[in-house]
Amino acid sequence: MSENKTPVKVIAEIGCNHKGDLEIAKELIRVAAHVCKADIAKFQKRHNRELLTPEQYNTPHPVPENAYGDTYGAHREFLEMDTDQHKELIECCSENGIAYSTSVWDLTSAKEMAALNPPLLKIPSATNQHYDLQGYLCENYAGEIHVSTGMSTGKEIVDLVNFYAERGRAKDLVVYSCTSGYPVAFEDICLFEIRNLMEKFGATVKGIGFSGHHLGISADVAALAVGRAMEADGKGKFSHIERHFTLDRTWKGTDHAASLEPDGLRRLCRDLKNVDMALAYKGQDILPVEQVQRDKLKWVKEDHASAAE
Repeated sequence: MSENKTPVKVIAEIGCNHKGDLEIAKELIRVAAHVCKADIAKFQKRHNRELLTPEQYNTPHPVPENAYGDTYGAHREFLEMDTDQHKELIECCSENGIAYSTSVWDLTSAKEMAALNPPLLKIPSATNQHYDLQGYLCENYAGEIHVSTGMSTGKEIVDLVNFYAERGRAKDLVVYSCTSGYPVAFEDICLFEIRNLMEKFGATVKGIGFSGHHLGISADVAALAVGRAMEADGKGKFSHIERHFTLDRTWKGTDHAASLEPDGLRRLCRDLKNVDMALAYKGQDILPVEQVQRDKLKWVKEDHASAAE
């Protein structure tokens, strides 16, 4: 790998795929770290009474077979980990050599998680226009702030980056190309949006990432290629790839179907590392591996001069 190329970090987005069970959450951390070799295990934090309107809270889950409660609010409460449980998750991540992170969906959650001082916090696409939340983090949290741009207009994304730049926090900001859907069809992944983000904001922010909700792992490898090509052209840094992660895609819940199981995430981490080594210019005209073959196989006119006489 080039001296100037920092390895892309893979985020195992566990989210709420733990089904509200702390021990399952810890097992997901252990598997992500040791089996898959991911770099970051990410969860979610919500205060549902603050995040949801009363109508949203009291309405039944739109997909009853995925519901963990009689209402959408009760469903979300069942899946929620409290602050003490997140402290246990941070400790588990530390014990297993993987970084901890969480998405924060509301201001109260942002305050609680910022107080735990993780290395990065994520703003999901759904709340990337919640500037009270993001303003609090800019003023009270010193770590990296990652923001997804799914279901956002071009103006909203410009305004978002400007918000951080105006507060002197743009160099702590990682912006993700993302299509919000579960799962997302290949024609809707739109990988060249990585190019757009790097063209427009690569020089301003700390990094550009890719958050995928698609099936398989081929698109992630292509995302790496797009990002590294832009990086080679001096358009900033391509820094993170995030995928939802579960132990079993058939489990009850909304996100499992758009998640990778352990072998899928393992292969993704392996393939990204290997392909990243291939995304480079030649360091010299004839590589050492080629010189051996050149000495044996290359047709050289002078060597054939006597035969032609």
